[in-house]
Amino acid sequence: MTPEKVSASELAAEPSADEPVEPSPSASAAPAIKVGESGTLDFYETDEYGQNPKVATQLEVTVKSAQYVTPAQIGTANEPENGQFVKLTITVKNVGKAPGEFAAYGMMTWENANTAAQEATTLEGVGEGQDVDTTYKPGQSVTGSLILDVGAKGGTLSYANSIVDEAPAFTIELPKA
Repeated sequence: MTPEKVSASELAAEPSADEPVEPSPSASAAPAIKVGESGTLDFYETDEYGQNPKVATQLEVTVKSAQYVTPAQIGTANEPENGQFVKLTITVKNVGKAPGEFAAYGMMTWENANTAAQEATTLEGVGEGQDVDTTYKPGQSVTGSLILDVGAKGGTLSYANSIVDEAPAFTIELPKA
């Protein structure tokens, strides 16, 4: 099965006349990715002062699977703080022309209709399989798993490309079962 590709430009909504249009890294809609789909995000570089972001390359994220797991299934005695562990298997690939970094730790939040965004990253499962948190040269890819702590089954994961920009670079819709 070939993953469906979704880009931010395909999902961007037309701005209404009432909304101001300001160009910024977060101005376009973030790709909403489901299991089996891919989305492309821009990797930004800034100047030495952490300002003037410009697109350096593009990374493609493919969500291979999202499996709800128990602490025993992932070999830990720790209980999830938010309520439920999910093993998210993704492939990250640099589809641009320059090196780019993907760093999920501390950059993933989970929310649903009833719960505001909560930090979802954990140290559970670290060291198992390939590490997706790395710098990718053009054409390089890694498939690996993240163990995330979410409030419940379902909801939405968001990846923030930067700690200063709160807009997500992409979101992932988690299955309800």
